[in-house]
Amino acid sequence: LGCGPGRVTAHLDGLGVRAFGVDLSPAMVAVARRTYPGLRFEVGSMSALDVADGVLGGVLGWYSTLHTPPAELPAVFAEFARVLAPGGHALIAFEAGDGRVRLEHAYGHPVDLDVYRMPPGRTAALLAGAGLAEVARLLREPAPGESCPQGFLLARKG
Repeated sequence: LGCGPGRVTAHLDGLGVRAFGVDLSPAMVAVARRTYPGLRFEVGSMSALDVADGVLGGVLGWYSTLHTPPAELPAVFAEFARVLAPGGHALIAFEAGDGRVRLEHAYGHPVDLDVYRMPPGRTAALLAGAGLAEVARLLREPAPGESCPQGFLLARKG
């Protein structure tokens, strides 16, 4: 969810996982469809997925929630929980920290983006509030070229 140009969706497909991508940006979905024509990509919002209740075994938000203002995350995580089957998992990757960072240049060109860094405990609490219980948490120090620690949370729908 928040698939961007489709690289992670294609990686999952290559591992044998039935996967599809959803992104808010029609331009990103067009790139994904052009690059991976055999895979399914749709324009859509993480907070209003065109997916039936309780049908997915997993959802992946790989650095896709970091542009979502924290006040909107409860609705996003509630939507993740809605589409997950009982026992399904959500994996979230994010920049760990606290606060908003304004990006004016990224990905090799000018941009107008906010990045919201979240403490892992707060992210876990928001997931729990949506009915997704924390299973595992990893916090790693920044790699070269990264400016903050990176957080990874795996949660399960009861």
